[in-house]
Amino acid sequence: MRCYLAIDIGASSGRHIVGWRENGALRTREVYRFPNGVRETDGHLTWDIDGLLGHVVAGIRESFRQFPAIESLSIDTWGVDYVLFRGEEEVRPVYAYRDGRTEAAVPKVHERAPFSELYRRTGCQFQPFNSIYQLCADREAGRLEGVTGLLMIPEYLMYKLCGVRAREYTNATTMGLVNARTGALDRELAERLGYPAALFPPLSQPGTVLGHLRPEIAREVGGDCKVVLCATHDTASAVEGIPMEGNHPYISSGTWSLLGVKTPRPLTGEASQAANYSNEGGVGYNRYQKNIMGMWLVNELRRDLCPDLPFPEIVRAAEESGTECVVDANAPEFLAPASMKAAFDAATGGALETVGDYFRCAYRSLAICYRDALAELERNTGTAYEKLYIVGGGAKNAFLNRLTEEATGKQVIALPIEATALGNLKIQMEVTQ
Repeated sequence: MRCYLAIDIGASSGRHIVGWRENGALRTREVYRFPNGVRETDGHLTWDIDGLLGHVVAGIRESFRQFPAIESLSIDTWGVDYVLFRGEEEVRPVYAYRDGRTEAAVPKVHERAPFSELYRRTGCQFQPFNSIYQLCADREAGRLEGVTGLLMIPEYLMYKLCGVRAREYTNATTMGLVNARTGALDRELAERLGYPAALFPPLSQPGTVLGHLRPEIAREVGGDCKVVLCATHDTASAVEGIPMEGNHPYISSGTWSLLGVKTPRPLTGEASQAANYSNEGGVGYNRYQKNIMGMWLVNELRRDLCPDLPFPEIVRAAEESGTECVVDANAPEFLAPASMKAAFDAATGGALETVGDYFRCAYRSLAICYRDALAELERNTGTAYEKLYIVGGGAKNAFLNRLTEEATGKQVIALPIEATALGNLKIQMEVTQ
């Protein structure tokens, strides 16, 4: 039996999922799960990149223990974050996108390239943590001096496994530096912003085979296999993994909710810019989508209010609450607050009283955000849709699904599947079979 390993890492956890074909169907088994999260380093939010690599290797070892005949593996993660290199030296720390270091960088970038021009060139929505602004913060801090390369997080982890450095298209499109017309990193824009040309090599497409595991890694994990580039941005893999009939809007619901639809080409007009929609790479198509704050709101409220309360009880409390309060789920004060409860208190004027009130407010606010974003999507694409597919962890929440269906007026098809891992596996199987 030929098996394949998808390593899917999110901002709060990672998982190793082995897949295989059986009687024409794709079967999967989760073999390893590990926590992830930002940590504070000298007053900044960073990733424990060495810890991540340790878990990646440990999970591969467990995968080979259970499934000795693994043909290939691939890794997907969130976008925008990266590791810089000076030759073989890695530039540390590895900053996390929620860190506030880009606050001063945003206006500096826009002085050299106004956002209206950036959007026309790249079609990338404004987010203060996009790589284009992180690189400006690096430039101002002197971290770009002498750099010879950059790898996004999944590319870095695969490099450590197989020794090959490659830049993958779908993840590169989260940077705000890929030209929407050419699909290549925009060197003229990079030069204007003072970013070294070495950071902008040709991009590789999903399905590229990088090579085999390094001999020392193969010995450590007890087996060898190919390392393949999937669609390394997790949402790009998730869209590939949705068993969708036709083309309909989707929400990949996790720490972030990514709401979008496949389009044949980027939409970079003024209406799309005003709606802050992004154009990001897919496997042979454009992903026209928008970031919405997502389960981050809920998870952080739980951490503040009731860390030991199981989610079914949280949802029950939200259903029983009668509060009509809502907030702007995408407001910047919810991005990385010291206390999510305090952020909700400030936004609602202290109107929330019970645990259920806070969570009902969060869920209703997300549903309304989905409604508004979907209305923008339909206006900008000129297409009305009847269905909305929801995948990922958030798809398990029947209460939020019901609120979303009521708010949007669409038929919600909730698929509580590991769509990202399925898309990751699908690309590997197409390459190696």
